[in-house]
Amino acid sequence: MSKERNKRRQTRRSKTNSPKYIFVVGGVMSGLGKGIATSSLGLLLQQRGYTVTIIKIDPYVNVDAGTMNPVEHGEVFVLDSGLECDQDMGNYERFLNQSLPSINYMTTGMVYQTVIERERQMGYKGQCVQVVPDIPNEVIGRIKRAQSENEARITLIEVGGTVGEYENLLYLEAARMMRLEAPTDTMIMLTSYLPVPSMLGEMKTKPTQHASRTLNGSGLQADFIIGRSEKPLDEVRKSKLATLCNVQPDRVVSAPDSSSIYEVPLIFEEDKLSERVLNALSLSSGSQDLAAWKRYVTNSKKDKQQVRLGIVGKYFNSGDYTVGDSYISVIEAIKHACARHNVTPQIEWLNSEEFEEEDATLMDLQMYDGIIVPGGFGSRGIEGKLKAIQIIREQKIPYLGLCYGMQLGIIEFARHVVGMANAHTTEVNPRTSDPVIDVMPEQEQIVKKGQLGGTMRLGAYSCDIASRTLTRRLYQQAHVSERHRHRYEVNNAYRTQLEEAGLVFPGHNPDWDLLEIVEIPDHPFFIGTQFHPEFLSRPLKPHPIFKGFVRAAMNR
Repeated sequence: MSKERNKRRQTRRSKTNSPKYIFVVGGVMSGLGKGIATSSLGLLLQQRGYTVTIIKIDPYVNVDAGTMNPVEHGEVFVLDSGLECDQDMGNYERFLNQSLPSINYMTTGMVYQTVIERERQMGYKGQCVQVVPDIPNEVIGRIKRAQSENEARITLIEVGGTVGEYENLLYLEAARMMRLEAPTDTMIMLTSYLPVPSMLGEMKTKPTQHASRTLNGSGLQADFIIGRSEKPLDEVRKSKLATLCNVQPDRVVSAPDSSSIYEVPLIFEEDKLSERVLNALSLSSGSQDLAAWKRYVTNSKKDKQQVRLGIVGKYFNSGDYTVGDSYISVIEAIKHACARHNVTPQIEWLNSEEFEEEDATLMDLQMYDGIIVPGGFGSRGIEGKLKAIQIIREQKIPYLGLCYGMQLGIIEFARHVVGMANAHTTEVNPRTSDPVIDVMPEQEQIVKKGQLGGTMRLGAYSCDIASRTLTRRLYQQAHVSERHRHRYEVNNAYRTQLEEAGLVFPGHNPDWDLLEIVEIPDHPFFIGTQFHPEFLSRPLKPHPIFKGFVRAAMNR
């Protein structure tokens, strides 16, 4: 009897210590902010003392996000590993203040590719490979490997798209199978939209009821409902959703529109979300420390001095609408730096193609306290960006060039200061007589073979920072690691000419002898980075390059 009791105790203990999984799915429509909701819950659970990691599942057949148009899909975020993924991975990293590994991201293309390759190598030992259960099993295997690799007590899994879509059925099947295997360790959270039609003036619950029943049709019952809407959910709507969607009343949580994504965790805590989630998972709530986060949110909402910043790009026009998601990490990095300097950013979009059509508009750039030219590809709008950079340099407007923005800054300098009228990048003009920006030999072979997906210089690379430079003063360290996403590099054959004319290259990669940073000393702030510093900026730890840029904009 004593042995039997001990065995039962050990079984209960092992269940109590078992990892927990929370699937976050969407209802009614896309773009609701599932990623922010998932990130916010992850932060709240983390602040209660649990090790947390977050996984994103994207249901498209692309193997990764690298080949997709940013206007249609949003920014391509890059991990330290070099994996190109969805912008939600950036939100996860910013909220959790941690770098995530590749295993935390998967797509349908990635999953099928793995299963097919395993089958080709006799990994299934001659068995018939089927969509069900082999695809969901691969998904489950990836989820559990992510949990193990991150040593996470709680793993959140955001499933892209909305319930009822054919594309994500197999991921909901994976959730169903995991819940069947461990019902007390697997939770389902439905994030759904409650519209307030202007002609009615009343919040409607029916779309969310339909989403809940569609989820039921996949064999899943929501444990929590996150109600997204313009306004907070009242008790009448919460009670109605609880009754008609078969959810406990205290598990219907309000998620109204907010002026800042970083306020969402605090809004969730008004409904005691993290405490109720932990209770549902049979985990102790423990204490919570959100003091630093609250200070950040409170400070960012205060009326303060404004800095007017322009972003010169081409990936934000979608029909009649402006889509800022193409540069979401840049925007967030600006906000982080502005909060640290106690100023409010006024961000405006500047279409580089308009500068090509009408030179008169270029002088309007002098109205800005600082200008950013972010990353990009191809020839469209490039001459407009080059014209803008010339005005920025000559009129001493603080400038931050990111990736392509750095390369274009060098091209402009070579043309108008060094005197190389034909200076260009071989990405745009392969026959230029002065290729100050050129493709690496290794990359050239890749381009010739047409193997473009996932083959750029991607992920984290080391960078040595020279002393007695502005960049060194900003970083306050001699060696850093930054994330890249590009194929073309500064041509070292032109380095001496550029330096003799006044350019300074304060950062270079020691392994490949590649120039990573450029600055102009006799300018209030003119810095270009071959890497993407925005990928490493955090709300409570803004990136030093962005902090320096905002400080220069304030001084202007």
